[in-house]
Amino acid sequence: MKKKLIFWVEEYFYNPNSTQKLLSLLLLPFSFIYCFCMFLRFKSKKSEDLGVDVISVGNLSVGGSGKTPLVTALASRYEDTAVVLRGYGRESSGLLVVSSGSEILCNVAASGDEAMIYAHKIPGAIVIVSEDRKKGILKAREMGAKIVFLDDAYSKHEIKKLDIVIDVESKNSSCLPSGPFRERLWSQKEALVVKEGRDFKRVVELKNKSDKMSLITAIARPERLDSYLPEVVSKNYFEDHHSFTKSEVFDILQRDKAESILVTYKDFVKLEQFDLKLSLLDMHVEVEENIFKTVDDYRGFGNAKKD
Repeated sequence: MKKKLIFWVEEYFYNPNSTQKLLSLLLLPFSFIYCFCMFLRFKSKKSEDLGVDVISVGNLSVGGSGKTPLVTALASRYEDTAVVLRGYGRESSGLLVVSSGSEILCNVAASGDEAMIYAHKIPGAIVIVSEDRKKGILKAREMGAKIVFLDDAYSKHEIKKLDIVIDVESKNSSCLPSGPFRERLWSQKEALVVKEGRDFKRVVELKNKSDKMSLITAIARPERLDSYLPEVVSKNYFEDHHSFTKSEVFDILQRDKAESILVTYKDFVKLEQFDLKLSLLDMHVEVEENIFKTVDDYRGFGNAKKD
């Protein structure tokens, strides 16, 4: 039931049928109220300098946008780095240090899938999950971080930061609940708007390929993978951040008579514990220098560490 509801909502926001379009139109008055409340919230906040350089990377709409690989690419460029995120879908709560920058300190169930990606992909970075981003930033600073990247924190207007916003194309530009937008790009707030294909591009590498692969993935709007997919026996979509069981994965493997399960890195960090043969659709992004220049200008110097 939960899976069907999530997929229905994704369709409603990004590829609506005629009934969903009508519903969106009926909900438009509530969207105006919601958006006005978000504007008042923005105006009521005063940003606080937390004594460390803070860069937020995210998008204004619900659903996936490619922020995880972009944060990874940016954070990998600098020394004394931390990544702080909410840790959506994790079994833990409160502030948790996932990686000290030299050692991963918990499992994926406690950290959430996205935080574990950062712990694997940026082994020298501190990774912290916390519903309270301010507490997470202060903990990162205490641990020696000089630059903190926030995963999806445009709405944290109470924190002094550089906002990098990924422009996600949508046929529906309305705010919730009529459309997918959680907030507007307020004209009184400075932000760098970046777009895939212009400011960064995805590079996909297929690792551990087999002749017969079944795709299993739990990412938002999984159809985004279609242009990168090799031939697969079947496509099996689960709701974003789904916690897999070994039996449901093994059943698909057996049903398809597949030689391996094809996964993204977000799925890999959850499925590697099951000791099944995995093929990996590994994705990273190549970033234009103008983004690094903006980060360096915000920090007040241009000493980015080259790869």
